[in-house]
Amino acid sequence: MPDAGGFRAGVLLLAAQFPGQSHGEVLEAVVEAAVAAERAGFDDVWFAEHHFMSYGVCPSAVTLAAYVLGQTGRIRVGTAVSVLSVHHPVALAEQAALLDQVSGGRFWLGVGRGGPWVDLEVFGTGLGRYQTGFAEALDLLIAAMTRDRVRGAGPEFTFGEVPVVPRPRTRPHPPLVVACTSPASAALAAARGLPMLLGLHAGDDHKREMAACYAAAAPPGRPLPAHLAAVVAYAADTRQEARRVLRRELPRWLGPGLAGYRRADGRPHPARDPQAYADLLCRIHPVGTPEQCAASMTATVERTGIRHLLCMVEGGGNRGRTLENIARLGAEVLPAVRRRAAGLAGNPAG
Repeated sequence: MPDAGGFRAGVLLLAAQFPGQSHGEVLEAVVEAAVAAERAGFDDVWFAEHHFMSYGVCPSAVTLAAYVLGQTGRIRVGTAVSVLSVHHPVALAEQAALLDQVSGGRFWLGVGRGGPWVDLEVFGTGLGRYQTGFAEALDLLIAAMTRDRVRGAGPEFTFGEVPVVPRPRTRPHPPLVVACTSPASAALAAARGLPMLLGLHAGDDHKREMAACYAAAAPPGRPLPAHLAAVVAYAADTRQEARRVLRRELPRWLGPGLAGYRRADGRPHPARDPQAYADLLCRIHPVGTPEQCAASMTATVERTGIRHLLCMVEGGGNRGRTLENIARLGAEVLPAVRRRAAGLAGNPAG
């Protein structure tokens, strides 16, 4: 939920592997960045999950979240997201309840459908889980987090009733958010009363459209939840410097990273131009001086009603720039956004 000032800020860590970095170096830097986010005053930190690719070298967002919960004491820690199409929903619910208990309620579970990637073949869940099984998996996940006992009634999951152990500390269940990339996924989240997480590709117009799709699909009379949105955030002394760094560094990661997506059905996956994508991210997200970043975030809150932003901070390409970026965002950007967002707190959520 947003804080009393109407704004909540998180750090989104993709475990992005830039050329020349080892897996160990990337993961050590991610943990250091998460701890730095708590020190800098962020409300939460989120880990992405990817398999078999350098776009992100964290294959288990829940595992990394568990480790960072043990390294921190205040900040909430979430997954953005755990790919539900390659996990058994009851097993994921068990892990969420466990982390909810041992962290004192600091764990936040984000799930997504994922894509038609080779992960489905490797882990044996199959294309059906991606194509038609997401709603069933989501419902089973919710049931396992809210009920003392659960059973699978098919078609994807069929099993007899079992007790769910442990039960979560947070009721009715630990905070749960659904990654949404289409009106259909927004409608599904709305039907279940779960907040959306919108990705880095979404500018303010798209965020507003998705919020409107959600509101239209939500049951009448049910309060709308506080949605979340990911943004690339990079603060520097000038906008020119910030964009220069990101336009130089992001394609070095995006090129090999995006090439790692392989479809389970063997069909070719269209390549996205990494330089054009980097340029787009610089245009639609808070990239510039601290004042410009604060103005951009505040504008997003005002235009979309979304008051929980997750800042992707790894765009500088190395550990030092990431830590400096987190520190500057925390000291020079977030206080200004919180002050400005307080004046918008009476607006309806997106």
